[in-house]
Amino acid sequence: MGCGRMRHLTMVLLLCGTAANADHELENRDLTAGRALYVTQCASCHGVQLEGQPDWRAAGADGVLPAPPHDVSGHTWHHANAALFDYTKQGGRAALAAMGVVDFNSGMPGFEGVLSDDDIWSILAYIRSTWPETKRDLQASRNPKHK
Repeated sequence: MGCGRMRHLTMVLLLCGTAANADHELENRDLTAGRALYVTQCASCHGVQLEGQPDWRAAGADGVLPAPPHDVSGHTWHHANAALFDYTKQGGRAALAAMGVVDFNSGMPGFEGVLSDDDIWSILAYIRSTWPETKRDLQASRNPKHK
């Protein structure tokens, strides 16, 4: 994938906010349950310590980027809650297609029917809880204000 396409994808994800009204959907979540769900549903690709797969910025021979880290070395904290939720629920290809990005070969499966919406929010809250306050604040600023 060229730098221009990656830049376009990043901008779409940064600017997109669908269902989220604010940071509130990550508040008051059961972080212990979120961690347990992360370990069983996400860690096989994204790593138990949220470290992602090696060389996650370079597409493999199949054109698919390896799973990125969810710790501060990755880009999860760059995205609004709604974009993260949609990407997790619908899967990368479907979530991006809904935003008009049709030429990105995402390896992220959708978890609709596997995880409830609350489960997804709990996982995202757990991931976010591992970031330093500066990154949590920056990520929160990417969300529309709560009404």
